[in-house]
Amino acid sequence: MTSVVTATAEAGHPSPTGPGRYERMFPGLAPLATDPRLLAHAGGHGGICDAAIPGPSGDDAAGSAGWPFFGQLIAHDITADRSTLTSGLHPGALRNARAPKLDLEMLYSDGPIGSPFLYDTGDPAKFLLGRPDGGDVPRNQQGVALIGDPRNDSHLFALTLHGALLGAHNRLVDLLRDDNVTDVFDQARQALTWHYQWIVVHDFLPRLVGLPLVEQVLDEGGRWFAPPPGQACIPLEFSHAAFRYGHSQIRHTYRLVRGGPELPLFPDLVGFRPVPAGRRLDLALIFDLPGHPPAQRAKRIDGRLPASLIALPEQLTGIVEAAAHRSLAVRDLLRGGITGLPSGESVARHLGVPPLTADEGSWPHGTPLWIYILGEAQHRGGGDRLGPVGGCIVAEVLIGLLRADPSSYLSREPDWQPTLPAAGPAFGLADLLTLGR
Repeated sequence: MTSVVTATAEAGHPSPTGPGRYERMFPGLAPLATDPRLLAHAGGHGGICDAAIPGPSGDDAAGSAGWPFFGQLIAHDITADRSTLTSGLHPGALRNARAPKLDLEMLYSDGPIGSPFLYDTGDPAKFLLGRPDGGDVPRNQQGVALIGDPRNDSHLFALTLHGALLGAHNRLVDLLRDDNVTDVFDQARQALTWHYQWIVVHDFLPRLVGLPLVEQVLDEGGRWFAPPPGQACIPLEFSHAAFRYGHSQIRHTYRLVRGGPELPLFPDLVGFRPVPAGRRLDLALIFDLPGHPPAQRAKRIDGRLPASLIALPEQLTGIVEAAAHRSLAVRDLLRGGITGLPSGESVARHLGVPPLTADEGSWPHGTPLWIYILGEAQHRGGGDRLGPVGGCIVAEVLIGLLRADPSSYLSREPDWQPTLPAAGPAFGLADLLTLGR
C-alpha cells in the first residue's frame, strides 16, 4: 500500500482555542416572528411534522440509511450549543463549545496529554477501545462512555460510527509504524482528518446538495459565507436550520443485522449506557459497502419526523417544562424562533431563487427556515437532496470552514488526494469505515 503520509504535509493540530461564536449568514434579513404555540402545534403530535399523519407512500430515499447519522457526527464536530431550550438567551450571547473546524475534535479532544482517559496507556498513540468484538466503546464504572463527545453516545448509530473512526485511527498508527514513521500519533491524526475532510467535500456534500453546487463553491468560493483564515464562525442559519435536515431522514425502525427484527430508534437503541448484548450494528445494514447487498435506505426528506423523534426519551431531553418539548421537531422550531432566524421565503428572495408556493407548503406569513428547507428539499430536491436555499447554506458553510482552517487539506494542499486504498473508483466513507475492521 502507498504510504499514508507520502502525500500529507507535516502534522500539526493545535488544541481548541476556546468557545467559538455564532453569527448571521444573512444579517440584513429580519427575524420571523411566529407564535411559539403555533410552532409547538406544528411540531407536536398530530402536527404537520408528525410522520404518523398519513403522507406520501414509498418514502425510501436514494441514499443509504447511515448518511444522516454521518451528518450528525459532522454537526457534533463543529457545533455544541450548551444553552437550554427556554433560556431566552440573546443570539449574540450564544457560544459554540466546539472549534468551528472539521478537525475531528469530537474524536481526539485534547489528545493523549490533555485527555489521557481516551487513549491506551500502554500505547498512547492509539485510542483505548471497548469490547474485543468492537460492539461498544470504553466506559467507566457507571456506564458513561469514555469518548471525546458524549453526544456520540446518544444512540447506537452515532456510537458505532464513532467506534469505526477510533478503529481507523488505530489502523493508521499500525500502517505508519510499518513505514517506520516515528511521530505516529500526529501523522495518524493528520491522515484521518484529511481523509474525513475529503469525504465531506467529495462524498457527503455531492449526495446532499448535488455535485454542480459543490464544484461551483470550490471554484468560485462562497458568496454569502467566506470567513478569512482563522476567523471562522458558525452561521445560525446553518446550525439551527439547514443542517438539521437529517432529522427528516431518520426512520422509526431499523434492522441491525440482516434478517434481524426491526427495532425503533428510541427507546430501544438509545445510548448513554453499555450496549446490550445482541445489539451490535452491522455497518453494511446502513451503508452500501463493497461485497454486501444494498443497505437500508434513509427516509426521503419531506418535513415529517418519525415517532421516535416526536417523542424523545428523557435520557435525551432531560426533564422538560412542557410535554411538547419532547418532540425534536418542536425543539428545532423553537430554537429557530429563539435565535431570530429569518423566514425561508426571505432567504430565497435574498439568494435570487423563486420561493416555495402555498401548494409547496409555504406559510401565509412566512415559513420557519427549518421547515422551509425541508419543504424545499421535498419539492425542489425530490426528497433526496437539499434545494437551492438549504444547499447554498450547507455547501458554503462546510467548504468555507475548511478554507478558513489553516490546517485543513483545502488550505494547505488543495490538490491533495486520498492516499488510503479505495474499493471503488474513488475513495469514500465506506472505505474509511472499513479501514479498522
